[in-house]
Amino acid sequence: MQTTIQTIMSEHLPLFAFGSPVAPPFQCVQHAFESQAVSHPGVIAVEDIATGNSISYAELAQRSTCLSKRLRGLGARAGERVCILGDRSVELIVGIVAVLKTNSAYVPCDGKVVSDVALQHMIADSRCCILMTVHKFDHRLHLVPENVNIVYLDDAPCPCDGGSLRCALPEHDESSPEDSVYVIYTSGTTGVPKGVDVMHRNVTNLVCLAPGNLGITPGMRVSQLMNIGFDMAAWEILVSLCNAGTLVLRGQSSAEWRATMKKADVVIGTPSMLHPHNPADYPNIKTVAVAGEACPQALADLWGRRTNFHNCCGPTEVTIVNTMHLHVLGTPLSIGKPVPNTNVYVLDDEMKPCAVGVPGIMWAGGHCVTRGYLNLPDKTREKYTEDPFTKNGSKMFNTGDMGSWREDGTLDHLGRVDDQVKIKGFRVELDGIAASMETTPNVLAAAAILIEGELWGFVTPAVEEAEVKKATARIQPYYAVPTRIMALESFPKTHNDKTDRRALKQLAVETVAQASSDGLTIVSAVGTKAESLSTKAENAESLNTKAEKAESLSTKAEFVESELWTGYEEDEVPDKVSSKFVRNVRHQVFSLYRRLFGVVFVVNVAVLVWIAVKGANSQRLGLIAISNIFCAILMRQDYVINVFFNVCCAVPPSWPLFIRRVCARVYHIGGLHSGCAMSGVVWLAFLCAQATKEVAEKRQLGASVATVAISYSILAFLVGIVIFAMPAFRSQRHDTFERIHRFCGWTGIALVWAQVVSLTNDYRGSLSLGSALLHSAPFWLLVTMTCSIILPWTRLRKVPVRSEVLSPHAVRMHFDYCTPKAGSFVRLADHPLKDWHGFATIPEPDKPGFSLVVSKAGDWTAAQICEPPSHVWVRGVPCFGVLRIAPLFRRIVLVATGSGIGPCAPVILERRIPIRLLWTSPNVRQTFGDHLVDQILEANPESVIYDTKKHGKPDMVKLTLRLVKEFDAEAVCIISNQKLTRKVVYGMVSRGIPAFGAIWDS
Repeated sequence: MQTTIQTIMSEHLPLFAFGSPVAPPFQCVQHAFESQAVSHPGVIAVEDIATGNSISYAELAQRSTCLSKRLRGLGARAGERVCILGDRSVELIVGIVAVLKTNSAYVPCDGKVVSDVALQHMIADSRCCILMTVHKFDHRLHLVPENVNIVYLDDAPCPCDGGSLRCALPEHDESSPEDSVYVIYTSGTTGVPKGVDVMHRNVTNLVCLAPGNLGITPGMRVSQLMNIGFDMAAWEILVSLCNAGTLVLRGQSSAEWRATMKKADVVIGTPSMLHPHNPADYPNIKTVAVAGEACPQALADLWGRRTNFHNCCGPTEVTIVNTMHLHVLGTPLSIGKPVPNTNVYVLDDEMKPCAVGVPGIMWAGGHCVTRGYLNLPDKTREKYTEDPFTKNGSKMFNTGDMGSWREDGTLDHLGRVDDQVKIKGFRVELDGIAASMETTPNVLAAAAILIEGELWGFVTPAVEEAEVKKATARIQPYYAVPTRIMALESFPKTHNDKTDRRALKQLAVETVAQASSDGLTIVSAVGTKAESLSTKAENAESLNTKAEKAESLSTKAEFVESELWTGYEEDEVPDKVSSKFVRNVRHQVFSLYRRLFGVVFVVNVAVLVWIAVKGANSQRLGLIAISNIFCAILMRQDYVINVFFNVCCAVPPSWPLFIRRVCARVYHIGGLHSGCAMSGVVWLAFLCAQATKEVAEKRQLGASVATVAISYSILAFLVGIVIFAMPAFRSQRHDTFERIHRFCGWTGIALVWAQVVSLTNDYRGSLSLGSALLHSAPFWLLVTMTCSIILPWTRLRKVPVRSEVLSPHAVRMHFDYCTPKAGSFVRLADHPLKDWHGFATIPEPDKPGFSLVVSKAGDWTAAQICEPPSHVWVRGVPCFGVLRIAPLFRRIVLVATGSGIGPCAPVILERRIPIRLLWTSPNVRQTFGDHLVDQILEANPESVIYDTKKHGKPDMVKLTLRLVKEFDAEAVCIISNQKLTRKVVYGMVSRGIPAFGAIWDS
């Protein structure tokens, strides 16, 4: 390479290999930020969707300056590194800016993603002097060496008063464009993550110049969607702060993700992130930039119609991206041209430039090239070499990507040279994953292959899949743990005695195809197994790397069960949060239901004391009695119940958890019903006594004999209702309870009409009876109460139903007369005046109507399964139940046993929030059918389905606790029988975990 660059450019190297030479307005990131903070102090710098917190540029500048002063006192300065263990928050951004103001480099680690092994390596390899974190990650600090100072980002702010004591930056700015700005650890799947040392001049060259600045102007909203340990997150954060944008931080739920996108003007992400979204739903988005993996043409066209869509490319080693392409609708997609002050060379094996249209390896040069790999001089020399085309001593980097030039000066990306692949936008080295799998005890060899977008692991000899995944997860992040494991007696070999990867891939494809043709369903996810599958592939053909097929070999393969519950019995159960006496009183004796009952009763006792002091006649006692009965009836009215649920469930998930957990217990409002009903009976007894006394005393203005007789009749009916409503009797003879409740109630209401008229007549004085009734409060309460009882019956109708018998134990009924919301139930009957039976509705997103599952649990349900009806009676409107509360939480664990999957199904199918399902039941497919099970697994692939017939009954409390810990759930909801529901709910709440399940007190 002795020729001059001019000669090379003229003979071999296209002119468009060089980006335009433009001087960035700033050489250091913190200078760009400070300039924006001075120019636009009032602009919101960061907004957190999840918490509602925000901070202006002026506040961010001051808070970061205060923190930087503290960091400098702990040794932060140029050449030092500060590790940040956290997740998206305003405090995280304050921490990043503070580190930059000390001229140190930050090392971002997502506390919810990074493995323990990787975190330990990053801390040691970066030789960080300080680790900044938040208290929620205290449990990970045992990994931090004693010589590393720990600073909490969520501690109380600096006490400086903003006056003369305000913290300030040092007078002498010693920063340099050559200083490190951050260290991103990439390709961690080799078992030892590599730290890429990125300099300020690298970053400002991208984020302070077009097109890398994405046209951001002051106040424009930039989404922050990416994992903070990903270099694209640095693009999101720093491009916003350097251009006075407003960084919008997303939360954990899909709803918060969408809310973030609905606020953003600029979105940076991977194509996979955009794929589930329709740009028509986000008219606010003006600019989109994607990178990290290949972008489909269709996706670019879809978003390109409504936004400025940039398709970008570049590994971490060349500062996020070094080529960008503003897509023009209707033209072939490319990765564009080099960004300013950078170069791209497409070279052949002899390091000579390739002609237009000729594939070669893409090398990057110019201001994008980072310093190299931290503490890996040999690897740095291998990948970073002197740029022979500029001859100015600068470096160029081998990206490992194949590409070719187009005639218009843009680049086509043709894949990677090595075995690195992208999974969920993250770069993964397959050999490193295999090395991690080989740490499993008894595994002699392993291989990892990406097959149709899914990461497969192959091991020999056969071991438990759970053990392989457990060993791999100790080293790898979650996205680099194989989702499917195939165990083989031996690996197929090529003629060169190497593992035949093509044969392994073919074996996996053929095994899945065979399983599908046999009607088997394979569902596997990291640490979970929805359905067990054991299949053998014998005499599989080994594919030679140079021939399509070669000699056949005999190999035995099987899918090892992925059992999340393996070893859960030995899990250490967290301590309960208070003494046994306090727990029992709070959660069992005085449940919220009983507390509400008690409040109503205490209020009535207070009224009774007042009456005892002041005195009252029969008319006043009648008003108090009917007021209580009025409230009792209204608290069982469908529309009233739905209003309570809608109001309480309108609380956004960004509100504090203690508020949301209280609102979630709205289903305990039955305590108000029982309290008012019991109080009404007691007041009616007092009324009977007072009326009897007035008749005996023959008062001129008092109760009549007719009133006394009617009152005692009502009391008899109500006492009968109360007796049959006692939990012990009701649970044993529920049908009898329903009939007595209904017919005694109706008879009682008719008698109350007679009582009100008679009592009003007794006390009307000189008024006519009609006038007295119109001015009588009990009369209008009775009118409203009667209308409330009649209203559901006005919607009584016989509707068609399509029945789908799932098994001798269950039938699924399909209706189209209405489309209810998730978390509701309807009542069904064969005879409207006899038994009514409630079932949870299963609406499907974007489809009219709903279905429900009737499981064999008595004579009526058995009859529906044996002789499925074509029509059935319904009344009222769908009424909300326990699982209506699910959207109050950001992440929940759903626990269902047997047919309890019915109420859970609509919440899962809705995909509104992240859910981990635990479903225990014998033979779910035989009982509930493939269609329902497949729907559940499609909507929630990581569902845990525990076959109780195969594995026996589990310890549900321990198993649920394991899921809560692994899924980082905010709450638990359970649909099961009374005994198990109470056991699981108590097991959770006694350990401080919000838990909710149906109650049987009313």
